[in-house]
Amino acid sequence: MRVRDVLFAAFGALVLAACAPKVPHPSFRQYAWQDLEYYMFCHFGPNTFTNLEWGHGDEDPGVFNPSDLDCRQWARIAKAAGMKGIIITAKHHDGFCLWPSGYSSHTVAQSSWKGGKGDVLRELEQACREEGILFGVYISPWDRNHPTYGTVEYNKVYADMLREVHSGYGPIFEQWFDGACGEGPNGKKQVYDWKLFHKVVRELSPNAVMFSDIGPDVRWIGNELGYVGETNWCRLDTAGFTPGAGAPSFEHLNCGDRDGEAWIPGEVDVSIRPGWFYSPDTDDKVKTVPELMEIWFSSVGRGANLLLNVPPDRRGKIHPADSARLMDFKNERDRLFAIDLVSGASIKRSRSKGSVILDAVWPSPVKVSVVELREDLLQGQFVEGFEVVSVSDNGTESLVCSGTTIGHKRLLRLPEPVETSHVCIRARTIIRSKISVSLY
Repeated sequence: MRVRDVLFAAFGALVLAACAPKVPHPSFRQYAWQDLEYYMFCHFGPNTFTNLEWGHGDEDPGVFNPSDLDCRQWARIAKAAGMKGIIITAKHHDGFCLWPSGYSSHTVAQSSWKGGKGDVLRELEQACREEGILFGVYISPWDRNHPTYGTVEYNKVYADMLREVHSGYGPIFEQWFDGACGEGPNGKKQVYDWKLFHKVVRELSPNAVMFSDIGPDVRWIGNELGYVGETNWCRLDTAGFTPGAGAPSFEHLNCGDRDGEAWIPGEVDVSIRPGWFYSPDTDDKVKTVPELMEIWFSSVGRGANLLLNVPPDRRGKIHPADSARLMDFKNERDRLFAIDLVSGASIKRSRSKGSVILDAVWPSPVKVSVVELREDLLQGQFVEGFEVVSVSDNGTESLVCSGTTIGHKRLLRLPEPVETSHVCIRARTIIRSKISVSLY
């Protein structure tokens, strides 16, 4: 999806949402974001060269020296893999900035790469724009290098870094925060000024969604293993919670709240390798296609977006093992979802008290292996339970599959293909809702 298409969809959602009932429902930016479904995370920085996951902030910036950086290769691979964008670790916990920040002395400007004249963010932003995919940033609030970390002054420093990136690069589709808050140089933990940070992003990138444990736009789902709850509400209660140590429980984040006061859908972040940063020790440990398919059905298939980490190597390129696996993964999805059997069926929609009913009838039997359900989330999320049954010629019903929430998309793989000429979907709704179906 091109940036222009995302913005058109967002504008349409904004207009239509004005007529929505007074319950939590997506903003224009959230509505457009949900359709992206799948994009790439790139952890890249000094840790790439030191074999660390969390740098200490005292590394020599000269260690950052990719031999053949090629952000266009990243963007081409992401696009070919079916991903809609890339989010880069512009600054991780070590404080090293992948752009020449004026608010830090631990940046690419102090590195060996390109004699200190390089700018990874600029190269990636341009590459994403050329390939027609979206550009996002992760800027860690924790900074193990900056001398002001742990003081009130640091909040302004961090806000200025956000301002640098959001005014100098972009457009940015997602700002990725986390709540990491380690010990500062004076022995105190930082008290983050989240209101200030959010204000800067909203002013400079109004179409960007912001991610953290509790949003404000997109929430972490409580694990980094690749799955969101089988019951997954886009709503969440956030009063009294903060990102990081003050976040809701992992179980709470994983499932959301049926009656939550804020609309904060989930995003699943997981790495294609055992670690987040590249290590030559993991070249033979890239996730298999079956593992990635399981993640797909447990993330996108449960109404969340999937942020799959693919870390560039020490050349500054996506490793062949990762790119090959991404293409095999894409081919398997294309194969599985190649033919929507619903296109050959007659569809009847009806309602009964508290339920929406869809009947799909074919002139001759078909074999169903995957059920895909979608809920129109424009006015909110209302389906709290569903069942899919096969109906015989004499009216006898056999359960095909069932579940709780649908959300943006629900995918269910059947243990064995079901041969049928009549499928009925019944969805129990809190408030009148609209659902659609595809069968493969």
